[in-house]
Amino acid sequence: MCDTERQTVEPSLAVLRQYFGFESFRGFQKPIIDHLLAGGDAIALMPTGGGKSLCYQIPALLRPGVAIVVSPLIALMQDQVDALWQNGIRAAYINSTLSAAQVWTVVQQARDGQLDLLYMAPERLLMEGTLALLSQIPLALFAIDEAHCVSQWGHDFRPEYLGLSCLQERFPQVPRIALTATANGATRADMIKLLHLQSAKLFVASFDRPNIHYTVVAKKEAKNQLKRFLEAEHPGDAGIVYCLSRSRVEEVAQWLNECGWRALPYHAGLDKGVRQRHQAIFLREEGVIMVATIAFGMGIDKPDVRFVAHLDLPKSLEAYCQETGRAGRDGLPANAFLTYGYEDVIKLRQFVANSLMEEPLKRVARRQLDLLLGYCETTRCRRQVLLHHFGEVYPDPCGNCDTCLAPVATWDGLVAAQKAMSCVYRTGQRFGASYLIDVLLGKESERMVSFGHHTVSTFGIGRELTAQQWQSVYRQLVAADLLAVDAEQGSLRLTARSRPVLRGEQAIRFRQDPKALVTSVAKTRRVRKDSEPFAEPKAQRLWELLRGLRQEIAQKQGLPAFLIFHDATLRALVETRPLTEEALAEVHGIGKRKLQAYGKQILELLREGE
Repeated sequence: MCDTERQTVEPSLAVLRQYFGFESFRGFQKPIIDHLLAGGDAIALMPTGGGKSLCYQIPALLRPGVAIVVSPLIALMQDQVDALWQNGIRAAYINSTLSAAQVWTVVQQARDGQLDLLYMAPERLLMEGTLALLSQIPLALFAIDEAHCVSQWGHDFRPEYLGLSCLQERFPQVPRIALTATANGATRADMIKLLHLQSAKLFVASFDRPNIHYTVVAKKEAKNQLKRFLEAEHPGDAGIVYCLSRSRVEEVAQWLNECGWRALPYHAGLDKGVRQRHQAIFLREEGVIMVATIAFGMGIDKPDVRFVAHLDLPKSLEAYCQETGRAGRDGLPANAFLTYGYEDVIKLRQFVANSLMEEPLKRVARRQLDLLLGYCETTRCRRQVLLHHFGEVYPDPCGNCDTCLAPVATWDGLVAAQKAMSCVYRTGQRFGASYLIDVLLGKESERMVSFGHHTVSTFGIGRELTAQQWQSVYRQLVAADLLAVDAEQGSLRLTARSRPVLRGEQAIRFRQDPKALVTSVAKTRRVRKDSEPFAEPKAQRLWELLRGLRQEIAQKQGLPAFLIFHDATLRALVETRPLTEEALAEVHGIGKRKLQAYGKQILELLREGE
């Protein structure tokens, strides 16, 4: 597009094209931008990878003054500032990684009008010295990223966010936008109340991530299940594996390395320097798997994470959506893979019971776990269940989850449920599933004899099912709230809902667990084609050359390769093969700054490839 044509384009669209290389806005981006440009406050709820950052970055370039971005993580600030400079946008951050002299330089840049965006953590922003500085300079807007952190009802509460309510009091004329990727009704209400955003316009985009394929399997040798999943779907891909404990993280990372993958551990027990080094390797290098607790992930902008696997249950559906949303941020196909079992339920119940949370919060946590179990055991389309949780209606099955591609078989579980619950009652409601299954299967032991349970009426009455099938029965009874798990002992007891089933007054059907891990490979080849190698040898060679050039440029600048170009941009180059600067300028993701910086090298490579 020539300069004359660009001048006739609406300003926000012109900025989008010039700095970011995109031809059009997505979803609610344009309405949100227009609202902020008019001076209004906004709350934006958009899925991970939905383009939230553009909603405040473009107004920051069009409104006078500097935009202040509140971000909870140092890594997120650094990546976003690096990405903005790649696009020719003046940005900086102030955090604990800077020396006093470096902080002073940034402050002077802000005072002198040399910055468009300034990132900082809430603690830094709320310092009286910072607030005094901001009162002396023109401010374009405040953007509060990861705004769900203000709510105790959310999955990542950060008390320092509570102080951000002062922004409305200290700077009433400066527009504010609060952004998050996951927020249920209670969390949204807290964001409005605690950030003083009662007059803000609420923009709620669909939380659907259509490029993500969801799979949930009953846990049986989880590491081997993960291995088969990686071999079938993600050889050589970057991804994240979440585990519940630090020791489990270390164990799985070591095991993956022994199996031939490059995996790194990440958890709060590691030295800060080790965590930073591992995160840098994950961001900058290809095909690295990060094995982590929930200490890792918020704000990770790496777009080519092709899978997120949970070897243990997350704490809630909100946490699950937040964590799985780190896959496929570039819009290309990605996988969310989850294994879960009865033991996960016990661990999480114990975690809640032993936490320092007040009882109302514990009740919420238990309810969140129940909803997550319902998602795991559903026979419905998983995407429908997830979106319903966030208040969305997804009318038809998605065709891109395990229950859609391989409909779940069910069986009449009334008799099995009655036997399982009767065994709980006959043994005094003091034992866990493993012991109860031994009673049902008639496996006499010294311990059982000592309790006299070899003589109860339920001893040996369950031999028609295997131990694994009884594990599934007990797991599903807990998920249906027909049995409850004692948080301290792990024992099972009847609930108020048990009686109608025991009396035969209420039918119950169980999911039939597959006998082996069923992956999505066979049925998703058409879905995954965009992330597979090119069929044409010439195109594949060009793809590899472009990736090599990108890596070379990134290494020289000490940056992650995706900050130079996303995979989607490289694919567009392979598919369109522009041979002139004008044609190159039209490629998705190539703005004016990147055209000037890298255009000559790209064109030379493309011409040589012809």
